[in-house]
Amino acid sequence: MTACQSAEITKHRPAPTTASRENGAELFGLLRPCSHGAAKYGIDAAEWRTHMCGLCLGLRDGHGQLARATTNVDAIVLSVLTEAQSASAVERTQAGRCALRGMQRASVASAKSPGVRLAATASLLLASAKVRDHVDDGDTAVLARTPMAKAASRWAGQAQVSAQGIGLDVEPLVAALNTQTRLEQSAGSGADALARLTAPTQLCAAEFFAHTAILAERPDNVDAMRTAGWQFGRIAHLADAVQDYDQDMARGRFNPLAATGTSMPQAYDLLRESDSRLRDAVAQAELDAVPTVRWMLLDPLTSVLRKLGHGIGAVAGHACGMSHGDVHMDSRRTGQRPGLGESLTLILGSYCTGYACCAEHTQPCTGERKQPWINNCDCGGCDCGCGDCDCGCGDCCGCCDCSC
Repeated sequence: MTACQSAEITKHRPAPTTASRENGAELFGLLRPCSHGAAKYGIDAAEWRTHMCGLCLGLRDGHGQLARATTNVDAIVLSVLTEAQSASAVERTQAGRCALRGMQRASVASAKSPGVRLAATASLLLASAKVRDHVDDGDTAVLARTPMAKAASRWAGQAQVSAQGIGLDVEPLVAALNTQTRLEQSAGSGADALARLTAPTQLCAAEFFAHTAILAERPDNVDAMRTAGWQFGRIAHLADAVQDYDQDMARGRFNPLAATGTSMPQAYDLLRESDSRLRDAVAQAELDAVPTVRWMLLDPLTSVLRKLGHGIGAVAGHACGMSHGDVHMDSRRTGQRPGLGESLTLILGSYCTGYACCAEHTQPCTGERKQPWINNCDCGGCDCGCGDCDCGCGDCCGCCDCSC
C-alpha cells in the first residue's frame, strides 16, 4: 500500500449536498498478515488470531456483546506493539469454543492486558466516529438513525472510560475527529491542503502508537512509536482515498485526492514516503518481537503499496501517460458500498462469528468480495516481497521498498 501516471486527477470537488464525510480513521482491514510470511519467520500463523480473539473478547467482557461489532482488525497491531516492547511476561487466557477456531478452545491474548485494552479503546473510538458520520450523512434508513446514533454515543463513552483505565487522554483525538467535516468543507488545493485533511487520522494513530510504549513502560520508545503511528495514519487515509476514488466520484462522495487536486503519482509517492519513515521509526525503537512486528505490520504494508502501485500502472519514470479511467484496482466489488445497517450485519455475521476466516465473504466497509482469511495470501508468491515482483520498474527493491 512509484506510480507512473502523468495525468492529474480532476480538481473538481463534489457538491457539498452530496458529499459524504470521510473521517479518514477507517483503519479496518488495511493489515492482512500472510500465512506464508509467518512460516518464513518461524511464527505460528495463529498469533494473529490470538490477538484478534483477545480484542473481541476484551470488548465483550468490558463493554457488552454489541461492542464486539466494533472489532477493528488493524487495532490488533496496538496489542502486538505493546507486547513487543514489554519486558513482562506475555498475558494469555484460555478462551471457550468459537466458530473462528473450528469450535475449538484456544489460548488468546488476555482481555486484561494493557495492549488489548488499548486496542479496544481504539476500536470503540473509531467505530463511534464512523457510525456518527454515517448517521449525520443520512447513509442509513431514517428509522435506524436514532438507535445507531445512540450506539455511537455509547461506544464513544465506553472508549473514554476504557482510555481512562489505561491513562490515555482521548479528548484531543475526539476533538480532532470532529474537525474533519469543517476541514473538508474548506479544503483547498495542493500538498498543504491534503496534509490538513489527513492530520486528524494521523494524530489518532500517532497517539495510539505512542501509548503502546507508555503501557510497556518504555518511555525511550515513545517518540519513535508516535512517528510510526503518524505515518501509518497517512497511509491508511491515502490508501483508502486511492482505492475508493472511482466509487467516490461515481456516487458524488468527498475524496481528498480530488478535492485537493492530488495526482495518483503524487499520492503514491506520499504513500512510499510514509512507509519508509514508518520503517525507520520502528527500527529506531527497541522491540523484542521483531519478526512478529514485521509479519503483522511491515510486510502487510509492503503488500498494500505493491497492490496500489500495480493498480495505477507502477513503472519507473512516471511516464506511461495513463488517465485515471485506465486504473483498475485489485478488488471485486459486489456493487455499491454497503449501508450502515448492512455493514453491521456483515460484521456481526462474518467477522464476529468467524465466518470470514473460513469462507468467501463481503467486506463490510467496501462491498468487495474477499477470500477466506485462512486462504488469503498477499505475498505474490515471493519470499522477500520483491523477488517475483512484476511491477516492471527494473529495480524492484526500489519500487516495493521491501528492504531486501
